[in-house]
Amino acid sequence: MNDGLVLIPTYNERENIELILRKVFSLPKAFDVLIIDDGSPDGTAAIVRELLPEFAGRLFLEERTGKLGLGTAYIHGFNWALARGYEYVFEMDADFSHNPDDLIRLYDTCAHQHYDLAIGSRYIQGVNVVNWPMDRVLMSWFASAYVRFITRMPIMDATAGFKCYTARVLRTILQNRIQFVGYAFQIEMKWLAYKYGFRVKEVPIIFTDRTRGASKMSKGIFKEAFFGVVQLKVASWFRRFERTAPEPIVTGSTDQLSATSATPYPESR
Repeated sequence: MNDGLVLIPTYNERENIELILRKVFSLPKAFDVLIIDDGSPDGTAAIVRELLPEFAGRLFLEERTGKLGLGTAYIHGFNWALARGYEYVFEMDADFSHNPDDLIRLYDTCAHQHYDLAIGSRYIQGVNVVNWPMDRVLMSWFASAYVRFITRMPIMDATAGFKCYTARVLRTILQNRIQFVGYAFQIEMKWLAYKYGFRVKEVPIIFTDRTRGASKMSKGIFKEAFFGVVQLKVASWFRRFERTAPEPIVTGSTDQLSATSATPYPESR
């Protein structure tokens, strides 16, 4: 087993899935990959099953019934990773909008520079987005600006979905009930890491819009994020953020982490 696990949620990604897997497995740094498929009717999971023998011990598949949301897919994957002892856990899309080569840079930021969360950022050095229409670029950029204004969280790309977490960040964050399952999920995870005082670094990447398959974005996702940011900020006024290290218990669908005991974490380096 490697120390890094890449989580890739999928829904109708048959055009991309084998290509993205072969690219990740060709990298000079070895990563394991967990595909969390939400019952893709196009046969995405069947393609992954065919590849399991070729990448035995490095490729894993979790199949869920129905489209349950991006957030619950990642939480399922986080619990799966923690239960198996992975130290670095990545979020990445299946459609090559995130360049797999950048996994190594995110890994280095956490493993060697000792950050707790590394964010593949489109906006830390200008606007690094390729093939998006201008209205979508503006919507994404202003969404992050809106998040910064409401939360005062010093992250330029608050909605980024390409990240590396250390295991201790996930153990702490997943003590909470994660409220959101769509676009706001990405904001909520960064918000909790920030509020718990973990060390966060934005790593500049170039985001390239997909060339195969269909986008899963919708107006409802943006609406959730718009109102969700206010909810997160208001809720933070009524709670304390104390960093602890729970022993995880994976229960039910593994979509939420609970703890039986808690001990203080050492301070971030």
